[in-house]
Amino acid sequence: MSLKRIVLRDFVIVSELDLDLANGFTVLTGETGAGKSILVDALQLVTGGRADVGVIREGAARTDVSAEFDSSPPVLDWLETAGFESADGLLLRRTVDTQGKSRAWINGSPATATQLRELGEQLIDIHGQHAWQSLTRPEAVRGLLDAYARVSIHTLSLLWQQWRQAQTELAQALAARETMQRERERLAWQIGEVEKLGPSPDEWDVLNTEHARLSNAQALLDAAQSAQQSLDNDDAGALAALNSAHQALQQQEHVEPYFKGLAEVLASSLAQVEDTIHSLRAYQRKTELDPQRLGELDERMALWMSLARRYKRAPDELAQLLATWKLELDQLDAAADLAGLEAKQSAALDAYKDEARLISKARTKAAPLLAKAITHAMQGLGMQGGQFEVSLQKCPQPMQSGLEEVSFLVAGHAGSTPRPVNKVASGGELSRMALAIAVTTSQLGAAQTLIFDEVDSGVGGAVAETVGQLMKQLGVDRQVLAVTHLPQVAACADQHWVVAKQLVGNSTMSSVAAVEGEQRVNELARMLGGERLLGTTRAHAREMLQTKDELDEH
Repeated sequence: MSLKRIVLRDFVIVSELDLDLANGFTVLTGETGAGKSILVDALQLVTGGRADVGVIREGAARTDVSAEFDSSPPVLDWLETAGFESADGLLLRRTVDTQGKSRAWINGSPATATQLRELGEQLIDIHGQHAWQSLTRPEAVRGLLDAYARVSIHTLSLLWQQWRQAQTELAQALAARETMQRERERLAWQIGEVEKLGPSPDEWDVLNTEHARLSNAQALLDAAQSAQQSLDNDDAGALAALNSAHQALQQQEHVEPYFKGLAEVLASSLAQVEDTIHSLRAYQRKTELDPQRLGELDERMALWMSLARRYKRAPDELAQLLATWKLELDQLDAAADLAGLEAKQSAALDAYKDEARLISKARTKAAPLLAKAITHAMQGLGMQGGQFEVSLQKCPQPMQSGLEEVSFLVAGHAGSTPRPVNKVASGGELSRMALAIAVTTSQLGAAQTLIFDEVDSGVGGAVAETVGQLMKQLGVDRQVLAVTHLPQVAACADQHWVVAKQLVGNSTMSSVAAVEGEQRVNELARMLGGERLLGTTRAHAREMLQTKDELDEH
């Protein structure tokens, strides 16, 4: 799952770069400002880092970064789950244009920056040159211990939020208890008033329809009787006229076939008129003047109108208003259920504590093991006799991160009492401790490619040689890529790349090239003694490489 190849197009001051990388320990060196960290920045971009138009080479339309990795079972599982094509290798690509638009691909299929980041966490582990600063930040210190203990506080954080929410709801209910009681009494009275009426959905429309019919009953009966007489009058009714016309056409249809169709139309009209007459007679029989029912309707509709005016609503909204008030009353009753809220808060706290105790147990077990491992690493980094401790102090109240605060204590030499790192450690010591932590914790993750970006700043002499040997040792099982300014570290590498910048026309360009033999000797000599390559510095460089070769043979 190591990094096999990286390709850059128009990235910062790199016009075009195509590098094939090998396993083991590789260093990147070069003059200050040559762009040694450009490769690290490119890898961060292609593995989901923040897209910034500032990485586009001046004058270019976009930057394009690709990285090819060996595949592995966990990566193949991730690709299958995420719906990407699985292949022998893994190709990540990302572009950023001058408008700030970013596009990403995984094995040729469009992807999101989040997906690149998720995948990148399994591929590379970057330790930056300012890693020592995290030793003074409580959340970073706790994160280091949790990573070493292989625990996550994601579930704990959710449980803490649920407990705090339950706590807030209970506090609000207690504070608003008197106000809620008054509101409850008001709602209960209003519900009682409207329930006396007992409005049902659509009832107002039904009442209106029935009231209109009864209040106009005499006029309706007169209209039905008049219509019936107009149709059914023996001498001048429409039925008699239609019947006469139908007979006249029917008698002559044997002479004029055209009349047959007209006679059929009149026959249909006769049938409809007869049905209408029948319906009008039935309507007159069943329709009665009912002043008592009309009075009842007047009384009930007056109650509807009275309540509607009182609550400033349309009458047809009363049924929905009653349902809304009942819902609000139920909510108030639930909010006023202090016993229920107290039980909910207590249950949430118990769930949080159960998870927090598991994490505390894991931290308590891991703390001395982490301290021992870092103490051991410190001995070879110029802090002989020094001691590293991981302190766990119980918090006065439950925290989102757990029941304890985590801090790092250090004693720089034998016999001294460990104290907080930011109070006793110098900048150089902080850098060395960060390096010790990086070496210790880098063995934990699944990432096969470890990148150290000038984490050896503030280190020199024999300590620098130890740093190189540590990275060389890491390179046995992992792919290690280090940006360094120390010749002692560079001499330990299996592969050596030199970053250089040149002036091409009016633009500054950066390039990367592998060095071997005399070229590597010259680069180490430059790192040892500056631009003037003296015979003594070249001899020293050869000696460093020879020592490295002898160690490799053993």
